[in-house]
Amino acid sequence: MRADRLMAILLLLQRREQVTAAEVARELEISERTARRDLDALGMAGVPVYSVQGRGGGWRLVGGARTDLSGLTAGEARALFLVAGPASAATPAVKAALRKLVHALPEPFRVQAEAAASSLVLDPQRWGSSRVEHRPPRFLDELQDAVIRGVQVRLGYVDREHTETERTVHPLGIVAKGPSWYLVANTEAGRRTFRIDRVSSVDPTGDPVHRPEDFDLAESWRAIADEVDRKRTPLEARAVCAPHGIGVLRMGFGSRLEVGGSTTDGRIEIVIRGNDESILAGELAGLIEWIEVTGPAGVRDHLASIGNALVERYG
Repeated sequence: MRADRLMAILLLLQRREQVTAAEVARELEISERTARRDLDALGMAGVPVYSVQGRGGGWRLVGGARTDLSGLTAGEARALFLVAGPASAATPAVKAALRKLVHALPEPFRVQAEAAASSLVLDPQRWGSSRVEHRPPRFLDELQDAVIRGVQVRLGYVDREHTETERTVHPLGIVAKGPSWYLVANTEAGRRTFRIDRVSSVDPTGDPVHRPEDFDLAESWRAIADEVDRKRTPLEARAVCAPHGIGVLRMGFGSRLEVGGSTTDGRIEIVIRGNDESILAGELAGLIEWIEVTGPAGVRDHLASIGNALVERYG
């Protein structure tokens, strides 16, 4: 994320005329050593910045130089605003500064710059134990370009049964889920999600994407992820839990835990999702101190069997 820091430092120099490494470090939440290295990097990149030594010194732009944002190419503007979106690891101050730049862009670039800032979502939670993919998938750049430019693409895709199909899709956004990348798109069959590592070809059609006015990528992805989680864990075990045990359950089950209201005896109603009664019972067996499982009967029967086996072995 160094590029966004360098741009933020340049903005600071233009706004304050002179900054110290300590001020840069404080503003961008980095070390002074990193701030000095970044300031040196600006000079090496051709920005006319120099340091003033001694008391009252700092870093300045030669002759109060300014960057002419109208000189940005369309690709440079889009790249710049990718680091201002929700997927960026930049600090809020850096994101805010970058987003303000959109008002200084020439009109033809403004729409794509704004689209770039909302084209990507990062979801660090993996699906179960999915394999690690160390490299971005082959067609990631082409699909993100289609999202930002708002053009439909003819998509070649290989499903999990290794069947290859082609379809025209309306790209709406890119999501990184753990190590995997997904395209969220509208199709003739409705909104769909495609694993980008299964994409076999991307051919932009030039036709504009039909993008719903109220579409929000982050919100849409939350709904998709919730639906996938429910399909992966269709079994629901109902229980009541002592209030002080809720924190333990949250750590152990994460999004598989749903917390309800309080019962008359002060305990809390909960639902824990899984995909197999015996496995779920095994996960719950060690939580007897906090929870009482009320259903379904199959999970309770497995818990009773586990209890009998423990008594037989250790009683």
